[in-house]
Amino acid sequence: MLFLVLSIICSVVVGVIFKITRKYNTNPTQIVAFNYVFAMLLCYFTFSPDLKEVTVNSPWIIYIAIGVLLPAVFLFLVASIKHMGIVKTDAAQRLSLFIPILAAWFIFKEEFNSYKVIGLLTGFLALLFILKKQATNTGNKWMYPAIVLFGFGVIDILFKQIALYTTLPYTTSLFVVFEIALLVAVFIAAYEFVIKKARFESKNILFGALVGLFNFGNILFYLKAHKAFSENPSTVFAGMNMGVIILGSVVGLLFFKEKLSKINFVGIILALISIIFIVFSQLK
Repeated sequence: MLFLVLSIICSVVVGVIFKITRKYNTNPTQIVAFNYVFAMLLCYFTFSPDLKEVTVNSPWIIYIAIGVLLPAVFLFLVASIKHMGIVKTDAAQRLSLFIPILAAWFIFKEEFNSYKVIGLLTGFLALLFILKKQATNTGNKWMYPAIVLFGFGVIDILFKQIALYTTLPYTTSLFVVFEIALLVAVFIAAYEFVIKKARFESKNILFGALVGLFNFGNILFYLKAHKAFSENPSTVFAGMNMGVIILGSVVGLLFFKEKLSKINFVGIILALISIIFIVFSQLK
């Protein structure tokens, strides 16, 4: 249970760091890039991946797809936290679990029981309530958490495909993905340097290191939690998703004074209920 709690804390802390960076006029792209530098180093020294096992027959299309999506969706996550807050962003990220579930239904023709159908319907209703903007919130800012939801959902599907590729250890594939994500983030940062005349500032390295540390910690403790609860993975699944929504809501409301309408609160409660139904649907 300790590993699960640590994974939840690490996940929420990443959002908190990005929320704090707004006060220091930082560059999100540079932070994301340095995040992958430190995540790669931690992955290398923790798991000691053998890169000699990576060949031309490895699932490079999936590696590249995830490597491109990760930094791109990460930047949308930063924008979502900035414009919509930690509460709605964390909830949207966790509700992204419905994307792979829908893919299983429509693409892989998986049979659904009543619990899963109720969970899906409740989840979509929760999403509408959570992302409902207040009258003072103009523009299409709700698009940021919506893209976070869709993006992480697609990434989850691709990571599941990597997990099925048993020729390589999962941690080796993860290191390769981090490498590609770093290259993409560096390319975006270089574009900002040349076109937008952005300046390099050392404070972005510090924040990047913090994000990389907790981002990797989230992955490490999540894997350890799954190992500890190997006979009951639904415990990790439910605990992680509900824990992040609850802790993210508490942090956003108490420490950052984020404003939520009554409908938003109802949406968060519905999100928790929908995840419970999804977990029950997995139990045999």
